[in-house]
Amino acid sequence: MLVNLEQYHLTLYLWLGIAAASFLTLLFINAPYGRHERPGWGRRISAKLGWVLMESPSIIMMTIFFAIAATAWDVANGPAIVFYLMWMAHYIHRAWVWPPRAKIRGRKMPLSLIFMGIGFNCINVWINAEWIFDLGLSQYTNSWFWTPQFIIGATLFVGGMIINIQSDEVLFSLRKNGSDSKEYKIPNGGLFRLVSCPNYLGEILEWIGWAIMTWSLAGLSFAVWAIANLLPRARANHQWYHEEFEDYPDDRKALIPYIW
Repeated sequence: MLVNLEQYHLTLYLWLGIAAASFLTLLFINAPYGRHERPGWGRRISAKLGWVLMESPSIIMMTIFFAIAATAWDVANGPAIVFYLMWMAHYIHRAWVWPPRAKIRGRKMPLSLIFMGIGFNCINVWINAEWIFDLGLSQYTNSWFWTPQFIIGATLFVGGMIINIQSDEVLFSLRKNGSDSKEYKIPNGGLFRLVSCPNYLGEILEWIGWAIMTWSLAGLSFAVWAIANLLPRARANHQWYHEEFEDYPDDRKALIPYIW
């Protein structure tokens, strides 16, 4: 739309380098929200509002890119439309469905973290939209639906989203009397029998699926960022559970069943 392929790839490589640096940073510094919430990161606002503000740009911007691109298509591009709908399914849930249902009333989130999240989402949307609606659009003919990449990737994406949502439901059910209490309990059921953070595992599988389904460096960059952000978070949460609960299951892994 605004860049040539060489400029686009240069931006992507820089973006992947920032992901690597973020991964190393998050191994030592826990992002200050949820159970790791703490002062010292500047002014804070409601965590529910923060999540809505942080994730909504992914809906708004992707819709704008899609609408602009669609006006230039001679015929409807089936795979690009499906990519858009799958992106919307994830982010509408994450931005507008999950925050009101999550029992996090009274919790705070620093504005600094929210602005970083907004910045990430804006760049991430541009990288992915630029590819699937413009630079890489020509490869996504309707025959793409029958390629191994699309079938495997879409299966992983949908399966990951189901794991993510089901795991969140388990966490919702732990709040005392359905309240927004800050009391924590050991989650059980579903993949929580095997790992401490199946919700993160589900989201990582979604974006690995996206990378395979789109078969693009853009999709790969999102999968790398998901791992860079959520793997250290899962490690920190797993350690927190063991420190907080003496009876926490010793055989439960952090993120990958039976492995880690």
